Amino acid sequence: MSVTIENLVTSGTFSLDGGTWDVDNNVWIVGNEDECVIIDSPHDAEAIISQVRGRKVLAILLTHAHNDHIGAARAVAEAVKAPVYLHPDDLVLWEQVYPDAKPDRYLADGDVFQVGGATLRALHTPGHSPGSTCFHLEDEGTVFTGDTLFDGGPGATGRSYSDYPTILTSIRERLLTLPARTVVRTGHGDSTTIGAERETLAKVSQ
Repeated sequence: MSVTIENLVTSGTFSLDGGTWDVDNNVWIVGNEDECVIIDSPHDAEAIISQVRGRKVLAILLTHAHNDHIGAARAVAEAVKAPVYLHPDDLVLWEQVYPDAKPDRYLADGDVFQVGGATLRALHTPGHSPGSTCFHLEDEGTVFTGDTLFDGGPGATGRSYSDYPTILTSIRERLLTLPARTVVRTGHGDSTTIGAERETLAKVSQ
């Protein structure tokens, strides 16, 4: 494996539609001893910066713009001098957290990021939010799914800007087509595999 994948769990709250809930979030850092990318920046900027350990951060890639995934993004970006990437369809959510600042750059389906000799490819997977994006680390057999796909099935779609039929289509067409052994590294909780989630989704009616 040309890169390492590090997991940091941070704790805080998720707020939307007038409610607030306690949550633990996964932060994923992909790279080598010299450079890395950060996938999601929730809750605790100091913890994320510490995990970087002085490496050059090429990008902060956001799977979506719910506040529990982006709350530390601007502080981390300023500290490590890296651009924040977000799909533009999630600006409506981003602006609830950062009304006076835009993401540095916008993600598009198929965007490619090189880090430590490996390639991350952006997969636009709307449903949990309009701009939800997964990142496929193909050579290492891993996909980072944010809140689109979990151990046990699709992410939640009961809040504003979410849609259940859309997330099912995204998962079936963009994720379940990956090799069965692909490791699914999620935004919350334990990892799973594409093969396991094919079985889960097979039980969900069309």
